[in-house]
Amino acid sequence: MSFEIISSGEAYDVIIVGSGAGGGMASKILSEAGLSVALLEAGGDFDPAKEEDRTQLRPPWESPRRGAGTRIRPFGDFDQAIGGWDIEGEPYTRAEGTSFDWFRSRMLGGRTNHWGRISLRFGPNDFKRKSIDGLGDDWPIGYDDIKPYYDKVDKLIGVFGSKEGIYNEPDGFFLPPPKPRLHELYFMKGAKKANIPVIPSRLSILTRPVNNERGVCFFCSQCNRACQAYADFSSGTVLIKPAMAKGKVDLYTHAMVRTVTTDETGKATGVSYISKVDMKEYKVRGRVVVLGASACESARIMLNSKSKSHPNGVGNSSGMVGRYLHDSTGADRMGILPEMIDRPRYNEDGVGGMHVYTPWWLENKKLDFARGYHIEYWGGMGIPSYGFGSSMDTMRKYIKDEFGNPSPNGGYGEGLKKDIRKLYGSTLGMSGRGESIPQYSNYCEIDNNVVDKYGIPVLKFHYKWTDQEIKQAKHMQDTFEEILTEAGAILLGKKPGPETMYGLAAPGRIIHEVGTTRMGNNPATSVLNSNCQAHDCKNLFVVDAGPFVSQADKNPTWTILALAWRTSEYIVDELKKKNI
Repeated sequence: MSFEIISSGEAYDVIIVGSGAGGGMASKILSEAGLSVALLEAGGDFDPAKEEDRTQLRPPWESPRRGAGTRIRPFGDFDQAIGGWDIEGEPYTRAEGTSFDWFRSRMLGGRTNHWGRISLRFGPNDFKRKSIDGLGDDWPIGYDDIKPYYDKVDKLIGVFGSKEGIYNEPDGFFLPPPKPRLHELYFMKGAKKANIPVIPSRLSILTRPVNNERGVCFFCSQCNRACQAYADFSSGTVLIKPAMAKGKVDLYTHAMVRTVTTDETGKATGVSYISKVDMKEYKVRGRVVVLGASACESARIMLNSKSKSHPNGVGNSSGMVGRYLHDSTGADRMGILPEMIDRPRYNEDGVGGMHVYTPWWLENKKLDFARGYHIEYWGGMGIPSYGFGSSMDTMRKYIKDEFGNPSPNGGYGEGLKKDIRKLYGSTLGMSGRGESIPQYSNYCEIDNNVVDKYGIPVLKFHYKWTDQEIKQAKHMQDTFEEILTEAGAILLGKKPGPETMYGLAAPGRIIHEVGTTRMGNNPATSVLNSNCQAHDCKNLFVVDAGPFVSQADKNPTWTILALAWRTSEYIVDELKKKNI
């Protein structure tokens, strides 16, 4: 496939690829420093406050599928996750024995439009795990290096929570947290009996005003649809649109970046991209290139950026681009609480996510696996989604009449509707999200035999869980069962066993992939230095989760934001010194 290559005119100070958490933060900080910025996004423009983009507060009957998911919206027809694990014309391949699933977002703001807003800081131990358990590698930076930027992110974006004084769950600058809902009170009861802590969640949702540009949460529980009041954090609404309003950011949408272009000295000169609108190839020139396309997409761009100066891909003299790919572990369990069957109906929507959670609470030296996990709780009387009530053939046995006998209602018609109403709000569940061990053997590379619809070579994945993650999943299931039982719930379904790796989700399914362009002090074993600057190309930086040396048992977004802010300040300083 061939394309007409068209070059832009004047060079920008900075070209940023990707508009998610890292790219959005870089756009804001660099443009506010007076630099001209070109921001390239592979999807379209998006603003949840515009009627054509809004899905918040739309009832199921406004969807032709009643809210059911589609290929391009896998979490549901109203969920603002435009993209998915399977995008038409954008394939990827897997090595034999690999089950890695790669989620891509194709919209301004990327994945920050639909995520759970769980905004946790990595703790001091999370940067130095090798020193603690001998596995993986330590980061070349520590908590004290990034703490000032966590503080700035808290104050700029807003996060609710509570000060708990837990060493490896650092406190921040918190807005008031919402009160627990009924199902969460039951979880707290069960966890207390099991001697497991439960504390207020830390979510980037405004329960108090932080500036005049954003509204405050009105508790519709639909943050996954993106907030028209901008009360929750999304990169587009909180970072990019305000930066664009100041006139320093040019947004290129539907721009599928192919390569980082370089000169004969190996210095980055800009990027080439395919326009999804006319299928022509364009080049944008810039003094600095910043990749924030997501860990795997940034690795793909770097690996495809081959030249005489970078024969293995830009920044890849070490051969480490794509290596040490890892995702969070994940497992789930649910139950039904007889005490909540046929309970009174009232509005308990709350925020679009959990009001409480359990941070990692145990000492790994006493366990048979390294690292830990946190627990997320879910349930309640949220608006029923597509498929609600589809398991009534197995659920009806939990509905009793006044004599304690199973429901006499039939499996259809008015009786079915009565049973569904009785069960509404009585189910609850929990999910574990944990830390996996980075492995050199888990990686992505270019598949030279396959290209996407734009003619760009695709990624091929190699990934397997180790015993560490499988044992961790077993511990999750044991914990879930204990908490649910102590809460008074009846467990639903068979407890996952070794045949399913204890319900361990496939790699990539938690959508926390990190580590493909990891930072380090040694150029032979890392791609970037401690400022997220490529060892081999001084004016190339990465601001997504690729630089992570390890993933903690926390969601990565808050650390992506803090690192991107830190890297952006470094870029400004280096430009002033004329070092890049």
